[in-house]
Amino acid sequence: MTDSSAPWPTELRVSKDRKTLTVAFNDGEQHELSAEYLRVCSPSAEVKGHAPSQKKTVPGKKNVGIMKIDPVGNYAVRIHFDDMHNSGIFSWTYLLELATDRSKYWGGYLQELGEKGLSR
Repeated sequence: MTDSSAPWPTELRVSKDRKTLTVAFNDGEQHELSAEYLRVCSPSAEVKGHAPSQKKTVPGKKNVGIMKIDPVGNYAVRIHFDDMHNSGIFSWTYLLELATDRSKYWGGYLQELGEKGLSR
């Protein structure tokens, strides 16, 4: 049984330049998420680790693009980036979280880069 209040995408569209994913949800919300943002916030074990202490800061992804998107069941998508990363499974809930909490995630990422002397 599915939760009817859970976010459900009505459209996923990759821009012609492959740098932006537009996600529209059933509640009317629509968000544009950059490929760079999605890549550095990938929910993969490679980025998130298996525990908070294993989280990695991924530098140098300013120009990354989206090659393709594959459905994963009826709850998520796998995004294939042109740097060959494709192990993250982006659930509908996580995509909405990335959109609504962008300043928290993006600001934290930029702060981590600065602290570690890394660049986008």
